Amino acid sequence: MAKGMKQMRDQMRTVDLIVETRDARIPLSSINMEFERLVGSKDRLIVYNKADLAPADIQHTVQEEMAKRSQRAIFTDTSINKSVSQILGVAKDIAQRDPVKYPQFSIMVVGMPNVGKSSLINALRRTGINRGKAASTGAKPGVTRAVSSKIRVLDKPAVYLLDTPGVMMPHIPDPMTAIKVALTGKYFCGIKDNIADESVLADYLLFRLNRLVDSNDYWQVLGIERPTDDINELVDMLARKIGALRHGGETDADKTLQFFLRTFRQGRFGRFCLDDLDEQSVEAFFKHSLLEAPMSKNQGQKAKRAAQRQRSIERARSKNLL
Repeated sequence: MAKGMKQMRDQMRTVDLIVETRDARIPLSSINMEFERLVGSKDRLIVYNKADLAPADIQHTVQEEMAKRSQRAIFTDTSINKSVSQILGVAKDIAQRDPVKYPQFSIMVVGMPNVGKSSLINALRRTGINRGKAASTGAKPGVTRAVSSKIRVLDKPAVYLLDTPGVMMPHIPDPMTAIKVALTGKYFCGIKDNIADESVLADYLLFRLNRLVDSNDYWQVLGIERPTDDINELVDMLARKIGALRHGGETDADKTLQFFLRTFRQGRFGRFCLDDLDEQSVEAFFKHSLLEAPMSKNQGQKAKRAAQRQRSIERARSKNLL
């Protein structure tokens, strides 16, 4: 992760636009505070990928909340060209404002592991120049391990992308955020599910499924007898259904839990958002998370100048009073 951040930092001067990719199923929890320091004053576009797995009605709310924080956000589904072309449209608009300044426009794609960055890059290439894959993809995060060479995605104007390794926050202080991030990816911070504790992930998922009225048919999707709020009961019923039994008829809990989590990640329970997006929850998230993010060098300098100006004003006022 540290190596990936250093590579991104080294390339930052050559980049005209940062495309920060997040997961639409966790629009708040997939925000990486490390990128706040990295991006600084660069133009940035927030892309909520995997929009086909999240409820459509959250999009307006998320875009409004990001706009309050001077961040433009769009939602994408990499299987739909029109969805992905929004990104190319933003790049094209910026590049055409000053063709002399931007003879070649560069975009850096950043994001946490398993948010679909490489799939997004391939979709942009397919949409922009009708070419095949340029970035490796896979269910296991960490497929991209270094900042790649530039990938052409548009001819007029000339637009190129830099793929980057997924960078996870070194520490997620809020355990609920950590669970949500783990639920939406096959691995969590490079640690396998069984180390992150599959039973905790599955128990939280069951809680969320029972909480949503339109998801109470999860038991029918799984083919079990009835809904339940007991994860042990669900494992027993589901193990019998999928044949996850050891010798002597003992339940294979690990195999059953993996099946349950995989069913969610495949979108078989329908569109899902794990973050609460009411005004109070959003404000609490930004208060406790974003405000703790370290400032970039540029932001630090601006804050320092603002403080100096304020001190000068206060000194002038004091002299006038005397």
